Amino acid sequence: MIDRLRVWTSRTWNAGRRSWQRIGRLYHPATLRERGMLWSATVLLATLALVAVVVGIYWSAEPDGFDVRAAAQARAGGEGLPLVKGYTFTSTLMQIGEVLLDKRGGYLSNDVTPPGVWLDNIPNWEFGTLVALRDAAGGLRNHLSRSQSQSREDPDLAQAEPQFNFQNDSWILPATEGEYRKGIAALGRYLTRLQDSSQQDAQFYARADNLAQYLQIVEKRLGSLSQRLSASVGQIRVNTDLAGDAAARQATESAGIRVVKTPWRELDDVFYEARGASWALLHILRAIEVDFEEVLARKNALISLRQIIRELEATQQSTLSPVILNGSGFGLFANYSLTMANYIARANAAVIDLRDLLQRG
Repeated sequence: MIDRLRVWTSRTWNAGRRSWQRIGRLYHPATLRERGMLWSATVLLATLALVAVVVGIYWSAEPDGFDVRAAAQARAGGEGLPLVKGYTFTSTLMQIGEVLLDKRGGYLSNDVTPPGVWLDNIPNWEFGTLVALRDAAGGLRNHLSRSQSQSREDPDLAQAEPQFNFQNDSWILPATEGEYRKGIAALGRYLTRLQDSSQQDAQFYARADNLAQYLQIVEKRLGSLSQRLSASVGQIRVNTDLAGDAAARQATESAGIRVVKTPWRELDDVFYEARGASWALLHILRAIEVDFEEVLARKNALISLRQIIRELEATQQSTLSPVILNGSGFGLFANYSLTMANYIARANAAVIDLRDLLQRG
């Protein structure tokens, strides 16, 4: 056995050495001069293409999740420090923004050079994450940081939300990354004032009605994603836009029955957008579990929130295929979009139930 291993090691070493020798001869100045400029240019372009492919594969890895409690404690300055209500939620939004900008390859949605300009999965993941971050920043500004509709909005949150709503693909004058970092910095200023007991102008209200208002935004976002994912195989849909109100009217008439199908070139775009949105929302809901724990326990709704989190965790499972499979609903091959739609639809239904629990007296 040892002799076989020694022989195999020797053969592998010799094969690798011969390969490097061939590559060395290929790029040797004498070889390049002998073959001419065209050959040299071809070798150079092939090498650059290979490097771009390898870098593109490396950049296309989705970032890992993070512990919202640990991230909040680290941002506060150490383990064991007491955190005020809203600290974990705001810290999580900042962490999501930082992951968006600082993951492998940085922010890719506005890249204009290879390999970033060739990639589309991660930019769509970024967009889904960004939309969830925008919704949460808007919810924090308009609902969670205000006690009543007539109360004054926080100035730092009033700056943070529009920064995150800056266009997602501007690469210069100004660059998207710079605008989003300004939004993260504004959240950081709010967070500092929130933790400072001597300042009373920064507030976070862990109330059932405030949370219900934010969840109303979430359920509509999840409903839209599940519909778009379900359209991967084509669906015949009945128009229910005006259901429930006999006097309701809409701006333009639409067909009672229509066929909806996602173009095949957009299947992976929608899939990765849903992955990014689910990834961000998963962390936001974990932060809500921390900051709204007493409210949720009083409403006997903690288990409902944890069920939503479990459904969203299922959306982050690794895909075994290098491409997004799109088999028919009951066909021979898998359909990743329908699987993702199932988890998101179940999470959406649970969000509706949770909001109903929060709104009960």
